[in-house]
Amino acid sequence: MKEKLAKIREQALTQIKSCDTTEKLNEVRVSILGKKGELTSVLKSMKDVPAEERPQVGQWVNETRQEIEKVLEEARTAMEAAIREVRMKEEVIDVTLPAKKAEIGHRHPNTIALEEVERIFIGMGYEVVEGPEVETDYYNFEALNIPADHPAKDEQDTFYVNGDILLRTQTSGVQVHEMEKGKLPIRMIAPGRVFRADEVDATHSPSFHQIEGLVIDKHVTFADLKGTLAEFAKELFGEDTKVKFRPHHFPFTEPSAEMDVSCFKCGGKGCRFCKGSGWIEILGCGMVHPHVLEMSNIDPKEYTGFAFGVGLERIALLKYEIDDMRLLYENDARFLKQF
Repeated sequence: MKEKLAKIREQALTQIKSCDTTEKLNEVRVSILGKKGELTSVLKSMKDVPAEERPQVGQWVNETRQEIEKVLEEARTAMEAAIREVRMKEEVIDVTLPAKKAEIGHRHPNTIALEEVERIFIGMGYEVVEGPEVETDYYNFEALNIPADHPAKDEQDTFYVNGDILLRTQTSGVQVHEMEKGKLPIRMIAPGRVFRADEVDATHSPSFHQIEGLVIDKHVTFADLKGTLAEFAKELFGEDTKVKFRPHHFPFTEPSAEMDVSCFKCGGKGCRFCKGSGWIEILGCGMVHPHVLEMSNIDPKEYTGFAFGVGLERIALLKYEIDDMRLLYENDARFLKQF
C-alpha cells in the first residue's frame, strides 16, 4: 500500500509541475483528490486492509493528501502571482502624463445672445418675465387689438390646437398677462419660444425665439422709446452704432415704427453685409395702442407706454455674422464649437 501511495504522490507531483494554467491544476486536483480520484479510491479500499494495519495506512493516505494539496496550493499561488505581475506590467499608468482634456459643453449662440440682451435691459431696471407657450386666442390676438378677421389669425400662419387654443405666435401675450395684474409701473422683457407655420429656409423656421419689451408708466413718450432702443443698440453692437426709425404698422401699437441700426461691419458706408445700404433692420416698436391698455383695465388717459419686439435668432445671426439660421439648430459640432 505504501508503494502504491508513493506512486500516486510521484504521479501527482509530475503532473503539477507540467501545469501552466490554473484550469489544468484543477484538473489534477480532481483526478487525484476528487470523489472519483485515485487517492479517494485508496480510502474506499481500506475495508480490505487488515484491522491492525488500518491506522498506519490511514496515516500514510492523509500525509500523501496533505503533501499533494500543499504542492497544488503553492503552484496555484505562484501561478496567480505571475499572472498579476504580467497584468501590472501591461496596465502600468504613468501618473506624470497630462490628463485627457475633458469635453465640456458650452453655451449655444442663442443663449449667449439672450444673456447679453437680458444683461442690457436688467441694467436699465427691466424685469425678465416668462409666460405659457400654449396660449388662448384672446391673449395671443384679441387682447393685442387683432380682430377675428385679421390676416395674422389665418391658420396658414398659426398652429391651432382647437378653435381657441394655439401655440403662441409672439411673446406679446406675456405683456397682457402682466398688465392685467394691475401692478404699475411696468418695465419688462419677455423672451421665449414662438411658433409659426413657416417653411424652413435660411431666414425662417416654424419654431424660433422672440424678445418682447414693454414699459407702462405715466408720461411715457416716443422719445423714451427712441432713447431706450438707441442705448440698447449701442450696448449690443458698439458705442458708435446709430439708429433710425421708419414708420410702420402694428395692430397693438400706434404710432408704430421699425428700427434700423448702422452697419457695424462698415460703419454705415455700405458693404456686402448690409447690402450696400449702410443700415440693418433690427426690430419693430411703437407706443402701446390705447385700446390694448383699456382691455387690460389700464386708463390710457393716465398711463402710456411703449413696446418693442426683436427676434433672438436675428440678433445671433447679425452679431456673429451667420448667414443661415438653420445652422443654429442642426447641432453640427464643428459649427457650435466656434462659440
